[in-house]
Amino acid sequence: MSWAEQASKRLDEAGYRSGGARRQVVELLATEGCALTALEMDRRLSAGRASIYRTLEQLEQLHLVQRIDIGGEAAGYERLDPGEHHHHLVCEQCGVLAPFEDRALERAIEAISRDADFDVATHDVVLRGRCPRCRESS
Repeated sequence: MSWAEQASKRLDEAGYRSGGARRQVVELLATEGCALTALEMDRRLSAGRASIYRTLEQLEQLHLVQRIDIGGEAAGYERLDPGEHHHHLVCEQCGVLAPFEDRALERAIEAISRDADFDVATHDVVLRGRCPRCRESS
């Protein structure tokens, strides 16, 4: 079952109303490889902004999306796929968001979890700085 099918099924089972806005948000998130802000979704979809936020909130409550603080008042949202995991680089100047994977970082988090006898359910690492384009323009 695809992420979009699973998300729609879980939203239905939770009793959330289905509609065009919900379908558009789910389908957009299903095609993206990294996080999008609600404003980016609003620009790309014909759904109302309130419907986008409501759908994102419902998806987050069902642990189908992850909210990522990207600075200021902005947040990015990306789907949670079992077996797929990455972290993020965020440019503090232009706001560009780039995914990265690092197996050594994952092993370090696992070791910390073991050493602290703490069951880490989820984690996200966000590294902030300046992207190459913004460094060059300074």
